[in-house]
Formats: sequence, C-alpha cells, structure tokens
Amino acid sequence: MSKLPQITTSIFSVMSQLANDYQAINLSQGFPNFPEDNQLLEISSRLIKQNIHQYAPMAGVPSLLEKIAWQTEKKYNRKINFSSEIIITAGATQGIFTTINTFISNGDEVVILDPSYDSYEPSILVAGGKPIRVSLREDYTPDFNKIEKAITSKTKLIIINNPHNPTGKVWTKTDFEQLETILEKHPHVMLLGDEVYEYITFLQPHISFNTRPKLIDRTIIASSFGKSLHVTGWKIGYLIAPAQLMNEIKKVHQFQVFSVNSFSQHVISEYLELVDFEAISKMYQQKRNLFQELMKDSKFDLLPCEGTYFQIVNYSRISTKKDLDFAKELIQKHRVAAIPISVFYSDHTDRHMLRFCFAKTEETLYAAAEKLNKI
Repeated sequence: MSKLPQITTSIFSVMSQLANDYQAINLSQGFPNFPEDNQLLEISSRLIKQNIHQYAPMAGVPSLLEKIAWQTEKKYNRKINFSSEIIITAGATQGIFTTINTFISNGDEVVILDPSYDSYEPSILVAGGKPIRVSLREDYTPDFNKIEKAITSKTKLIIINNPHNPTGKVWTKTDFEQLETILEKHPHVMLLGDEVYEYITFLQPHISFNTRPKLIDRTIIASSFGKSLHVTGWKIGYLIAPAQLMNEIKKVHQFQVFSVNSFSQHVISEYLELVDFEAISKMYQQKRNLFQELMKDSKFDLLPCEGTYFQIVNYSRISTKKDLDFAKELIQKHRVAAIPISVFYSDHTDRHMLRFCFAKTEETLYAAAEKLNKI
C-alpha cells in the first residue's frame, strides 16, 4: 500500500530527461551551470586532506553553526543561540520534511500557498496531515482573505515561501503585517518559512521571518547554502527555530539522517568568512537583466522577477495549448526546456505560464534566447 499513490516522477526530472533526449538547452531545473567561486574551490582542495571525514555532530559542525548565527545577526539583527536554535540539514528539502514530520500528526491541516514547491504536499501526506491549498492572486501576491478563511481549529502550520519559487515574488512589509494580524487570532498556528532564496532579491530587499518579533516564537525558518552559494549538489541547508521547537526537530532529525556531510560543512564554515552575499545577488540581477533584455522582442510576455533565479513568462501570444503540452513542444521543436506553472497548483491552474531558470552562463542565455526569439 502506497502512502503517496498519486505521486509520479517529478516535473523537474521529466523535463530534464526530455532536454537530454532532444539535446535542448535546459532552463527548466533550478541549478546553475557556471563555475563555483575559486575561493570556495581552494578551501575545498585544502580541507579535503584534513581529518574531517567522519560523522559530524548531529546538529552540525559547531564552527558552521556559529557562522550562521553570526551571519543572521549581521543581516537581520537577530541574536541566535547557535547550540540550541540551529541545525544543519541535507538541503532545505530535508529540513522542510523533518519540520513537517516533527509537528504534523494525523488529521492536522497545513496551509500551502499555490503555486507551491512540489515537496510540501508529499511531506504533509507522509506525516498523516491534510494539505489545504490556497491559491495566490493572479499577480502571485497573497490573498489574505482566502488565507484567513482556510484556517480552522485543525490548522497546525502555514508554509510561506519567500522569495517565492516558482514566481519570483517577494513579500512586502504590508504582507507580513497582514499575516501578523490574522495570526493574532490563531495562537495555535505555527509557521514554516521557506527562505532558500533569501540572498537573491532585486526590486526590494528580502524581509525575513528573522525580523518579525511577533512571529519568531512560532516560526521555523529553512534556508539553503546550495542555493545561496550555487553549489546545489552539496545539499547543505539549515533550520533556525526557537530552542523549544528545535529540540523537537532534533529528535526526528537524528533518526532520519543523524548528521550531514562533514566535509561540506567545514568548507562552508570557512568560506562564510569570505563570501559577499550582496555580490551574489548583484550577479544574479545581472543575469536576470540580460535574459530580460534578450527576450524583450520575443512573443513571450515577461512578468516581474523580484527574487530567486526564475523568470515567469506568458506564452498566450504564441499558443493556446496547455502549458505542459507547450513546454514539451518547446523542447521537441525549439530545443529549450522550461517548467509549466500548472504543476505547482493542486487544481492545475493553467494561465499559459512557464518558468525559465536564468542561473546560467551568458553563453547559455544567449543561445536559449536566440531560439526563443524565433518562435
């Protein structure tokens, strides 16, 4: 008997396989194809010879935990106890899964805002919970009337992804204030803040749950060095939460993975003394600007991209096909891979939108745009 009978191969695997089959330019899956920072590679080369290859402590390498606490205070002015309020995870996805399976029991409801990242619902179902899917507005801003109506006595958790994958939207101060007003009435509701793109924003600064005193005591924050440092294959993420919540998370984490890749933790710990996150954000902004400039004369209509490294486009001027069918046609006929947005909705809402990943070399973006402009 399957716990996830409705789950099939992920759309990311499907599109990447099609891209391989047709030798298409892959702007579908969200990973960079450019080299890592030389400083990171130099640290890796040096540390690989050191005695750091056995199990790391369950919560994480202490020096890395300290660096995360330091970075969080520097960026968000939040002081964190590194020994009791942070844990290193095997990517943010494992941290999210662990959090959900720590706090969600049979019958608990979890509110998800669609379009939503595809790991949320399966994690809830495995825990025995019930996903409550609430659609964002057509401009991908939160509809707080719908969110409030979705909250019941059974609601245990709300998942907020900001900056938002797949749409690139970034929450405003007003958004957070409206959420706080709603949650004042529902003290039993916890929050999971998926902030893996926190260092990749453009039009406005990222507002973290770390900066919201009214919400901090009920919030678990997930982030990712894989995204922030463009080393997605390292699968190093982390959670930040108040000690009483983190203590429960650790109970589940220790029997799921126990500890996370020791070598990568040591390398990142040292690298955090050198990395410039503002420079990383500017680098992605340049890539976004380049891709938008290259696409300005195409028949695709580009939506605003406020954060992440994804660009949403509307293809209504090109085709009336469903987005999944058009995405497959784009690969087969035009040799460019994208992700259809309908797959991120429970009801498969289709507004003729695709997601392109611009975390690519200039050469790749030029080549992809050349093909897309001919459509």
